[in-house]
Amino acid sequence: MPTHRIAKDLAAALRFYSRIPLPAGGHPAEAHAAPDLDRIAYAIPLAGVVIGLVGGVVLVAAVALKLPAFLAAALAVTALVLATGAFHEDGLADTADGLGGGRDRAQKLAIMRDSRIGTYGTAALGLSLLLRIGALEALVTASGPLRTALTLVAASAVSRAAGILLLLALPPARADGSGAAFGQPSAEAALSCGLVAALVAAVVLVPSFGIGAAFAGLVGPLLALFFMVRLSGRLIGGQTGDVAGATQQVAEIVFLIGVLIFRGR
Repeated sequence: MPTHRIAKDLAAALRFYSRIPLPAGGHPAEAHAAPDLDRIAYAIPLAGVVIGLVGGVVLVAAVALKLPAFLAAALAVTALVLATGAFHEDGLADTADGLGGGRDRAQKLAIMRDSRIGTYGTAALGLSLLLRIGALEALVTASGPLRTALTLVAASAVSRAAGILLLLALPPARADGSGAAFGQPSAEAALSCGLVAALVAAVVLVPSFGIGAAFAGLVGPLLALFFMVRLSGRLIGGQTGDVAGATQQVAEIVFLIGVLIFRGR
């Protein structure tokens, strides 16, 4: 594949998934529009690598400045939230409110569309931040900042692939939502996305932590994906963009904890 094609697709993925300032390459109104999913699916884990690098650089810099591991981890997660504009965190909060509340499918979908955050969403968002910060702090303490930063890069790539695979596994829950606008990837596009994410995880984790950690880093998000597919399919009959964002968050948490448990095994 030509290098200019990869660069163009990576830029399109980053414009959609992050707030990193990049030229639109077309009409300004299209800068943050839903891109052609089948075209850029393989580049989505690469966009995750770039986003993860933002947090990783902040983490390493914070430790180099002799900041405590907890504060370095908190700053790294803050950098991720700023880099993405809380894109996936918003999806997690809306999904928790919708799936946790509402008496039926229609009410759950209506709650998910409401921009206000409720008790379930607040709890999910707080727990997500705490779990990611806690896992990063533990990794810094156990394995050092550089290997932790590399783990964060791999987690960012793999977790975004999990969100794409969710779109393949379920039909859109509504015809006018962001999930429907983004579209369902073809099996070939989803496979390319998953393979690139697996390659990133293997290249980053095997030299740093061993095969066991790499295996855990890949299996954990697959289990999280299976859980989210079953939950969303049962409660709302499909997927939405919010559920894809929630899947990314859950997969990233599971990835970090899996590597923490199985490092060096």
